[in-house]
Amino acid sequence: MTTLLHIDASARFADSASRQASARIVAEQNADTVIRRDLAEGVPFLDETFTVATFTPAENRTPEQAAALALSDELVAELQAADTIVIGTAMYNFSLPAVLKAWIDQIARAGVTFAYTEAGPKGLLTGKKAIVTIATGGTPLGSDFDHASNYLRFILGFVGITDVTILDKEGQTLDQIAA
Repeated sequence: MTTLLHIDASARFADSASRQASARIVAEQNADTVIRRDLAEGVPFLDETFTVATFTPAENRTPEQAAALALSDELVAELQAADTIVIGTAMYNFSLPAVLKAWIDQIARAGVTFAYTEAGPKGLLTGKKAIVTIATGGTPLGSDFDHASNYLRFILGFVGITDVTILDKEGQTLDQIAA
């Protein structure tokens, strides 16, 4: 049984190149189970309650702190359940949509998706693969103006997902584009 997490981050719905590309990739994966997460529906930014709660042991959290982490716990559980993560995103102003960065902030949690060790941070979401498709609106992937693809590869690796393929909306890999 394979489980796929399908994440879309574009603010556009109709005629969204990244949504069309990610849907095509999901269909090609033939996963047994697909978990769908549309970030355009909203992901909250971190606040003090959330931040304090992440450093508070679960058994000592207030109801307000537990509520502040509820969505984060759900997002992390989706990642933990998935074998493959497909992310479809647009590139806005040479980087990620704010909602995708908010998702990253929600899932990058010390002791949950990564751990600090004597050798440095260690990702805890190992054995997964990610396929990211980015509609750039004309900014070449891998160029000096692309601040999205390297960051996504880095942050996914930081949480342990090191098998990462970055594609443009036509399906060319970053390596093919750079060649």
